[in-house]
Amino acid sequence: MAEDRSQSSQSVGGRPATPFQDLYHYLVRSPWPILLMLVLGAFTAANALFALAYWLDGGVQGSRPHSYPDMFFFSVQTMSTIGYGVLHPTTFFANALASLEALMGLVGLAVMTGLVFAKFSLPTARVRFSRYAVISRRDGVPSLMFRTANLRESHILEAQIHLVFSRVEVTAEGERLRRFYDLRLQRERSALFTLSWTVVHQILPDSPLTGQTPESLRDSGVMVVVSLTGLEQTFSQTVNARQFYGAEDILWGKRLADITVFRGDETPVLDYSRFDDVVDAPL
Repeated sequence: MAEDRSQSSQSVGGRPATPFQDLYHYLVRSPWPILLMLVLGAFTAANALFALAYWLDGGVQGSRPHSYPDMFFFSVQTMSTIGYGVLHPTTFFANALASLEALMGLVGLAVMTGLVFAKFSLPTARVRFSRYAVISRRDGVPSLMFRTANLRESHILEAQIHLVFSRVEVTAEGERLRRFYDLRLQRERSALFTLSWTVVHQILPDSPLTGQTPESLRDSGVMVVVSLTGLEQTFSQTVNARQFYGAEDILWGKRLADITVFRGDETPVLDYSRFDDVVDAPL
């Protein structure tokens, strides 16, 4: 997968902190290892707190005297609604606490089931972008180029790529602001995105890249934003991928190395080990 190297403005002040406002969205989008660690941590912390309350009350029959581990595992049994019968509450407080914990366990199971289902049913695009974008001549015209590849066995139907060129400009009044320009592509749609796609923007007189140099791109904080959308063949749902190229990621006088090789039977295959390679080329 391509590295997400996005740059965005950071809030300095005046915006209320809402760390849990998008918690569900964060959990659904989190990688599986992070989600499992968060669930394990929440499960352990909740049982530890309930175990402390049981231990302070001392109203659990069948446990060893003042044994916190026994209270912890009793809490686990209660939250998971297992109940082996050896440990059981005897006081009103312990019974009330066990009822509350059983309810929390049912709610937690429902939430976790929803998260797992959402993650499994959420289609994702395994799209790779070249590490660098290059500027060199293609068909005699200076062009900005990069390449992308579909790493899944399934196809992406009606794929579309959109490029936005962004830079900091100064208005006539001296105000610094970031402006955005759509870049016209030689081919911005692909009916069937299967393997590799070289994206080309010709630097014609009406292009915002006309007259630019590596230094001017760097000084104006240039960012090229790439957005790819399409219909995933298996799930028939829309998938998307994005990439960001800063001025330091745009190489001048280079072209993308050829990654197509041919087998003995002349069948073309892609050599992904050279996917990010570039070679010298005239401007």
